[in-house]
Amino acid sequence: MYTRQICRRVASGASRRSFASAASKESSNSIAYLVGAAAAVGGLAYYNSESTNKVASLEKPKDVDQALADLKQIVDSTIAAEIAVEKEKFAKYWPRSIMILFGPPGAGKGTHGPKIENLMGIPQLSTGDMLRAAVAAGTEVGKKAKAVMAAGGLVSDDIVVGIIRDRIKEEDCKFGFILDGFPRTLVQAEALDKMLSEEGSAVSKVIELSVPDSVLEERICGRWIHKKSGRSYHVKFAPPKSMVIGEDGKPVAESMKDDETGEALMQRKDDTSTALVKRLQGYHGETVPILEHYAPNGVVKSVNANQKMNGVWSEILAALSR
Repeated sequence: MYTRQICRRVASGASRRSFASAASKESSNSIAYLVGAAAAVGGLAYYNSESTNKVASLEKPKDVDQALADLKQIVDSTIAAEIAVEKEKFAKYWPRSIMILFGPPGAGKGTHGPKIENLMGIPQLSTGDMLRAAVAAGTEVGKKAKAVMAAGGLVSDDIVVGIIRDRIKEEDCKFGFILDGFPRTLVQAEALDKMLSEEGSAVSKVIELSVPDSVLEERICGRWIHKKSGRSYHVKFAPPKSMVIGEDGKPVAESMKDDETGEALMQRKDDTSTALVKRLQGYHGETVPILEHYAPNGVVKSVNANQKMNGVWSEILAALSR
């Protein structure tokens, strides 16, 4: 009975205006208002279904759709305002999600990193991308990096940390960020910790994608990449739709195109079995100690990345949860 009464009030032109006015006054209590709006919508459906024969002979009030549109606009704007307030509280009083994604070449960082990014709503930051952006933008740190690179030198850890410091001040990093490709050494990890501590933050999660060295060669040597987006393909595990196999049993290079853009894919120069040996030596010798550095803080989670993709993702979700 009550829902039908609400329905009749909404359907009435005069009552619609008074109902919308009352709703506006109560918009500060979004929960109560949502119930009222839902009841109005539900009341229309209920009233019509109960009185099918009568409604068939009645002319539908012209302003019902507008009334419901008004209700929806009030509810949407109220909810949006309250969500914005809650986001600001979270950003101000709760620690940011600062994550480091680790794994040897071919472990699946390029596959699962974007999925974590989408899930958590925080950006995945690549050291190379940040460096190029800083140089292009002409920031103070970017100018220093440009000068070093122009002289043929390697960009120092201090410059890289400075670039990260500038980047994480941007709006999209308000709630956190994912570091990919940094830190690579224990010295870099310590420099990162110092920089974060200056703003009252700290690394909150370290995800290690673990894969035996013996499995990585097949993954690496069959990998093709879309340079602009970073999307990764594999001739065996995730081939592009355009792939054509030649008479020698290998993919025809000209056929390797990105599924989304149709642009040519490429293979990294160091995606070879010879280069992989050196890369793994560097990973185990310099990067693994970083895990030991963060382990006492209880933030390191290891994921078995030597399984089907769904299994890897399930373990990642478990590692991400508090």
